[in-house]
Formats: sequence, structure tokens, C-alpha cells
Amino acid sequence: MAEDAHVTVPWLEGPLASVAAAHRAGRLPHALLIHDSPGAGGDVLAQRIAQVVLCERVQSTPCGQCTACHRVASGQHPDLVHVHPTEDSRQIRIEQVRELAHEIGLTSHQGGYKVGILAPADALNRHAANALLKTLEEPAPRTLLVLVATQPSRLPATIISRCQRIRIRPPSRAESIDWLRRTRGSGDWERVLDVLGEAPLLAARLDPAAVARIDDDTRRTLGELSNRAADPASLAERWSRSDLELRLTCLENWITERIRRAAGVDADSVKPHAGTHLPRARPESNIRKLFELLDSVRELRMLLDTPLNRALALENILRRI
Repeated sequence: MAEDAHVTVPWLEGPLASVAAAHRAGRLPHALLIHDSPGAGGDVLAQRIAQVVLCERVQSTPCGQCTACHRVASGQHPDLVHVHPTEDSRQIRIEQVRELAHEIGLTSHQGGYKVGILAPADALNRHAANALLKTLEEPAPRTLLVLVATQPSRLPATIISRCQRIRIRPPSRAESIDWLRRTRGSGDWERVLDVLGEAPLLAARLDPAAVARIDDDTRRTLGELSNRAADPASLAERWSRSDLELRLTCLENWITERIRRAAGVDADSVKPHAGTHLPRARPESNIRKLFELLDSVRELRMLLDTPLNRALALENILRRI
């Protein structure tokens, strides 16, 4: 959804209006830090803020209709620079930050602002963060840096202190479902959010029926695996070929539910899912093993963009179930 400049996201309108008002009053800071919740729309807000600053219609920014707004939405505006982790790394590196500093230091093509968006900013490695700090300490005139981070605590305090912070309010479940129905149409969005968590913009990219099908299949197969009725190697090979990230999310949910049940958490706090019934509570030593298993799943998720034998890594996890 981040690609569509015309989609309204209600819970982002307040922060966007504040930035637009500051821009019109000439009080725009040189750096913003968007504290995002996963799937709540930090990237969308960063894009809309870029439209505010670069829009051709100063009194109605962002209009979403002018050439500049369309160029921002398509990632083609000459005065906008995006910085993301490279394909072969989950980090933003120093060379990327140096290139950003060079680009925004040049004269604007449109005679206005130069904007840089770093997302996720908490992926900056130590050297890149130090390079960014120099840019924040000596900002060029009419430049704006927008940092998007779900874990701002991973950023150096010196960077945080030089940014004006914007906290995105995560939408309620009702708000998310209403927005998904209006923007994507009917579907079992409740089930999708049960799987993904409160991440409506991530949910909007997926097919509800496909999510339910994969979640059901994952749970059924994990039940078979825990009863020694499935082969971990063949299962890992099948899962690694498609939808692995979603499968890992389903697996993480399944393990989390087992931890809660084993710890004696009230059943009402665990959302019901179709699929295999969970076993009775087990000893504390087994809870520790479940937490270790959960950590392994999360570590694998973090490594998905790196050169990795996915099937083998997943097989090692499945053999511990």
C-alpha cells in the first residue's frame, strides 16, 4: 500500500497534519524520527511527509495530484533519496549514508527541499550511524531527513536527540479491519490480523484466503510433526520453497501459544485458531526449550535475506518440535 499516494490511512492523518502545519509556518525541523509499529504505516507516513515538502501546491500539501506528488509516490522524484539495507545485507552501510549526504547537499532540481528517507533506520550499522550524525550536526539548508524505526532504542542517543520524534499510534483491531475492508474489500481480515498481529498495512498486501490456508496447513502439519507423523526434512524442503516468511510467522504463533498454555496463562488470552489441539501443560524445563525454539525461529527470520540454506536451517528447527 505504500506505493499508493491516494490511499488514506486514518491513524496517520494527525501526524501528517502536524508536519504540514509546521512546514507552512516555516518551522519544519531538519530531521524527523518516525517511531513505527510493524505494519502500522511508518513507510507510508515518510512518503507522505516527502510529498508535503515537495508538493507543488504549497497551501494544500500534500495534494497527491501534482507531478511532484506522483513522482514521490513512484520513487522517481529527483530531490528525494531513499536509503534501505542492501540486497546482500540487513544493514545500512556507511557508503550509503555518505552518498545520501552528498545527494542532499546538492542544489535542489526543483528549487525547493531535498529529502532523504532512511528505512529502517535501526538497520544503520555503527559506522553508518556515525556518518549520519555528522550530517545531522551540520544540516544543509532546506534539507529534511526522515528516519523510520520500529526499535529507536537501537539508534545512538546522539542521533535520537537531533531528531523530532513522531510516534505512530497503532490502530485498534476495529480500525484496522474497517480500513482493510474499505481499501481491499471483503475477506476474513480478523483471521489475517490474528496471524500477523496488528499490522494492517502488511495485511493489505496479502490474500486473506491464502493466509488462512497457509495457517491451517502449518498448524495441521506441526501437529503431525509433534506426533512423529511427518518428516522434518521433507517438510522443511516444502516450506522453504514458498511463503517461508509467513510460515515462520505461523510457526512463531504456534510456539507462543504452547508457551502460554504450558505456563498456565488463561485460555481467554490466547486467540482461538483452527487446527490441532494443543497438549496439556508441561514442566518448566520444557517451557525453556520452547523459548529456545522461539528464539531460533526469530533468528531464522532475521537471516532470510542472507545467503543461507533455508531448508537445512528450518529442518534443524523442526527436528526440535
